[in-house]
Amino acid sequence: MDLQSLAVILQGALSPNPSERKAAEESLNQFQFAPQHLVRLLQIIVDGACDLAVRQVASISFKNFIAKNWDPHEPGEQSKILPADKEVVRQNILNFITQVPPILRAQLGECLKTIIHADYPEQWPALLHWVKHNLQDQQVYGALFVLRILSRKYEFKTDEERTPVNHVVEETFPHLLNIFSRLVQIANPSVEVADLIKLICKIFWSCIYLEVPKQLFDPNVFNAWMILFLNILERPVPVEGQPVDPELRKSWGWWKVKKWTVHILNRLYTRFGDVKLQNPENKAFAQMFQKNFAGKILECHLNLLNVIRVGGYLPDRVINLILQYLSNSISKSNMYSQLQPRLDVVLFEIIFPLMCFSDNDQRLWDEDPHEYVRKGYDIIEDLYSPRTAAMDFVSELVRKRGKENLQKFLLFIVEVFKRYDEVAPEYKPYRQKDGALLAIGALCDKLKQTEPYKSELEPMLVRHVFPEFSSPVGHLRAKAAWVAGQYAHVNFSDPNNFRRALHSVVAGMRDPELPVRVDSVFALRSFVEACTDLGEIRPILPQLLDEFFKLMDEVENEDLVFTLETIVDKFGEEMAPYALGLCQNLAAAFWKFMNTAEEDDEGDDPGALAAVGCLRAISTILESVSSLPDLFVHVEPTLLPIMRRMLTTDGQEVFEEVLEIVSYMTFFSPTISLEMWSLWPLMMEALADWAIDFFPNILVPLDNYISRSTAHFLTCKEPDYQQSLWNMVSSVMANKNMEDGDIEPAPKLVQVLFQNCRGQVDHWVEPYLRITVERLRRTEKPYLKCLLMEVVSDALYYNASLTLNILQKLNVATEVFNLWFQMLQQTKKSGARANFKREHDKKVCCLGLTSLLPLPAGQLPGEALERIFKSALDLLVAYKDQVAEAQKEEEDDEEEEDDDDMGNYQTDDEDDGDDSDKDMGVETEDGDEADSLKLQKLAARAKAFRSTDFDDEDSDDDFSDDEDLQSPIDDVDPFIFFVDTIKALQASDPLRLQNLTQTLDFRYQALANGVAQHAEQRRADIEKKKMEKTTEAAAAAS
Repeated sequence: MDLQSLAVILQGALSPNPSERKAAEESLNQFQFAPQHLVRLLQIIVDGACDLAVRQVASISFKNFIAKNWDPHEPGEQSKILPADKEVVRQNILNFITQVPPILRAQLGECLKTIIHADYPEQWPALLHWVKHNLQDQQVYGALFVLRILSRKYEFKTDEERTPVNHVVEETFPHLLNIFSRLVQIANPSVEVADLIKLICKIFWSCIYLEVPKQLFDPNVFNAWMILFLNILERPVPVEGQPVDPELRKSWGWWKVKKWTVHILNRLYTRFGDVKLQNPENKAFAQMFQKNFAGKILECHLNLLNVIRVGGYLPDRVINLILQYLSNSISKSNMYSQLQPRLDVVLFEIIFPLMCFSDNDQRLWDEDPHEYVRKGYDIIEDLYSPRTAAMDFVSELVRKRGKENLQKFLLFIVEVFKRYDEVAPEYKPYRQKDGALLAIGALCDKLKQTEPYKSELEPMLVRHVFPEFSSPVGHLRAKAAWVAGQYAHVNFSDPNNFRRALHSVVAGMRDPELPVRVDSVFALRSFVEACTDLGEIRPILPQLLDEFFKLMDEVENEDLVFTLETIVDKFGEEMAPYALGLCQNLAAAFWKFMNTAEEDDEGDDPGALAAVGCLRAISTILESVSSLPDLFVHVEPTLLPIMRRMLTTDGQEVFEEVLEIVSYMTFFSPTISLEMWSLWPLMMEALADWAIDFFPNILVPLDNYISRSTAHFLTCKEPDYQQSLWNMVSSVMANKNMEDGDIEPAPKLVQVLFQNCRGQVDHWVEPYLRITVERLRRTEKPYLKCLLMEVVSDALYYNASLTLNILQKLNVATEVFNLWFQMLQQTKKSGARANFKREHDKKVCCLGLTSLLPLPAGQLPGEALERIFKSALDLLVAYKDQVAEAQKEEEDDEEEEDDDDMGNYQTDDEDDGDDSDKDMGVETEDGDEADSLKLQKLAARAKAFRSTDFDDEDSDDDFSDDEDLQSPIDDVDPFIFFVDTIKALQASDPLRLQNLTQTLDFRYQALANGVAQHAEQRRADIEKKKMEKTTEAAAAAS
């Protein structure tokens, strides 16, 4: 396609007519891989005679195509751009950078970034030569622009990856220093000079961010750079040309230069200028920096701060960075000595005023309260906020130098309180009171543990904070709520004071001013956590929840949802009457937040975080009502649309939270509905396409489907869930690119299948055994080896004869059993078992080995029978010891808990004397139910967080959350199963059993007798428990 035709198509992409735009986009897509297409786009971008709008479309198309296709994303994938076209682009793009308008330069800069990241230095060694040449020529701006992009490639690189940056510094920094020096000497410099200095600063920043290049260790070179930076730091910003608009002013070139200079000096100081932090080879540099520059920078910073003390202007980010430098100086004796003479001025005339409510705060409060709230709770805003930096300075000062500063600062705050109390309302210094309250809140942790202040906190709150709940000034009502929340966990000597604060905070949720309502909700969270008598909150719970959802309609903030989660968590099952309404409200809020997050192009909308919070809160609610399965039936229609949509690529940001909800719904519902089954294919598609990192989370609901709705899993053919499971598991197990740790859920699912579907999936035993053995041969990680071997063991328990025949048919029986026995005997240095460490592992192996014992001699020769018999006995003994140890630990833990409870709380029973049910030998009615519920909760909750680290020699890996998972083998006692199997063998083939027992040595005969006795004891215990349950059930029914 010639240039003219391409320009016409690009013009069509600007058409207001949708069909014309679509046709133009289709044409661009059709020709995008044609030879020379990329080159022609570049020609149009740089053609000054062409319409700027068309050039802009060309630049966007050029940028998007390069981002997608310049560097193949998949290993081994061929580039779709011809090498010749790439070469033409590389040869020409550099010269065009400075020739195009800024709007196009930004697009070409993005292209250059992609190309440099992919091609430098290997495919583009000439790039650095071009930069070096143009730094000495007239193309200085273009060279700096390109060098900034090149240096940024290495900003976060470490070790070998960073090597090229040394060459870049060696070749370019001498020229940069000369340019910088010439620019600094220009009298009455224009803002264009500032743009050049800013680029030099950014290049320097990227090159020193993680490590100082060795060239800068030369004292003469480093000193030359520092003289220039200090010159920029000290000299006033030109007055002429400064914008009046505050937003434009802070982005003005010379203020940007000031910001980058402070940024660089802070980085050098905090990362490389601290002798204690440095490795030996950098210690000399750190000492030199401390001696020659750290104090000089501090002096400059203090002088700069003085500008705002006398009413001058400094951008927020510059103030923030300077205060960070001061905070870092507090702990260093020599720096603190230099700061000390001016500390009172800094603290009381600069820091404290920054903490006070300001004109800008009031303007935002009045004009855009939503933005006021967003800024107040935005972590990113904190990075730029002078107020946050001021609070950090005060906190660091009292933490590191509290002895000489805490009392002095608090006396100042008390004086502010006093002045406020003494004057008439029209003269009250409301803003100073706001700053004083902020200071008290910021020092909360220090004051709560330091006498004499600790014992004065309650009177202070009553006298200076609580009255502001009814202040005529909105920002003081908000600050009172915030401070009260900070101190909610204080031990109030008068419970009425806690009650008063709680009710004031609750009342604040209905305040006419939005920021007061929001601060009150956040404070409420602390009060709910601290509340020991829920009777204080219980009567107002319905109104509280109403206020919550009204506020969630107004504000998108995840912290709101955190408070709701805290309430749900605290009240537990008492939330049942509200559960359905809560889930409906949270679902509605979720959709609203997701919609605003999707509309936000920059991806920093608080709606996305709030949406995640809604799903977490729904999970908390489902957990709190887990003992009421019928509720789940009513909640399901509300949650299904969320689960359906968010299990696709639309839900990648919330996938983990959605899977947790699916896990609860499939575990606690009375039955799994067909609508819930419709989610299975979505999870399988996600797993196959993009969600392999979530495999452990997906395992949980898949397990629930198979174990809790086995009949539907086995009988349904549209879709065929058995085939679907096989397709996924076989694909994962056969994938050679997947690490051992990534496929662990696959064998766990095969175990779920064999354990839950005994006698019903014979046709799947061979295929699953085949892929298991194939994966076993190339598995290195011990834990995965154990899991794969347990698949074989579960298959033997499923049907020993069938499984052994299949292993023999595949010619792997000897190989598999030899490996199994080798793994069973392997020990760590400590003497502990190296494999099959958990109770569950040992039990699965016991059941598998025991299942082999009744097989006839034709299938299992005598010597094999003996080896299996002995291994089973060894495992049973190890299992018995581990169970006993776990029970002992549990009893010890319970005793400790009881001791703690008795030490801290007076139970209701204590009021009635010692006649509790347990002392009479009668179990409480709901004891078993409570234990069962605890196990269910553990099962559902813990399933998603499996322990998989089995490689550490010294770690105690004998427990994993899998221990709590429910499975059909939970009801099978391995000792009874073993003894019953031996009895069956004695009945069917007494001679074979006699031959076996005669070959056993004394140790194994003793072990066999011990296991037999333990089995009978277990049988008696189980029968006793059954009888007790029957009696209890009958008593309850009558």
